[in-house]
Amino acid sequence: MNAFARLLIPATLLLAALAPVAEASVVINGTRVVYPANQREVSVRLDNKRTIPVLVRTWLDDGDAQASPESSDVPFTMTPPIFRMNADASQTLRIMHTGETLPADRESVYWLNVLEVPPKADGNTNSLQFAFRNRIKLFYRPSGLPGQAIEAPAKVRWSLVQMPDGSGLALKGENPTPYHVNIGILKLIAGEQSFATRETGGMVKPMSSELFPLKDLSQRPSAPMQVDYKYITDHGAQLDGNLPLAP
Repeated sequence: MNAFARLLIPATLLLAALAPVAEASVVINGTRVVYPANQREVSVRLDNKRTIPVLVRTWLDDGDAQASPESSDVPFTMTPPIFRMNADASQTLRIMHTGETLPADRESVYWLNVLEVPPKADGNTNSLQFAFRNRIKLFYRPSGLPGQAIEAPAKVRWSLVQMPDGSGLALKGENPTPYHVNIGILKLIAGEQSFATRETGGMVKPMSSELFPLKDLSQRPSAPMQVDYKYITDHGAQLDGNLPLAP
């Protein structure tokens, strides 16, 4: 294990424990990356917004947030993988598909990780060094998919179902499209009442379904029901939508 790999593990743990009380300096331009299959590569820009240099490590994973750069196995390469960013500087990441076969009838999703480690404070052995990891989705989009990604949220079929473990009711989203549907906020509206999901947001994968457990709802309401939601576009904007609940 090299020196940076030895640093990566404790740095990531420090991130999880202490991130709420500090601030990251490296900013990813965008909240998601879309990789059209007909492009040779895509680029992502990083900006160091603070007045100190940082060491940055970048890698992709297939959904396992605990995967290290060395253990992650994805059909992409990214350069540069490790670099120093000076204060107020920018860096462009280049992501390239390595040619492995991926589903042609739907999007595939991966995750871009950006880990930053600030330099050690000179002469201060009692100082804490904060490491931060940003993690955003990368969608690999095959050519020739029917429809458009922005149309997909309106095509999701929503129903009210019991949780398999009997812990309450959930909204079930069934996505018949080849696009991922990213939900920012999801609520069940029953007459004058509103029931939020236990967790904020989520994602319904292409040609698949997902359960969103509801808070404080154990019995099916008798009032007319609909689903209100905010969905997230390719550009990170959150747009409002609503759909009737399926019988």
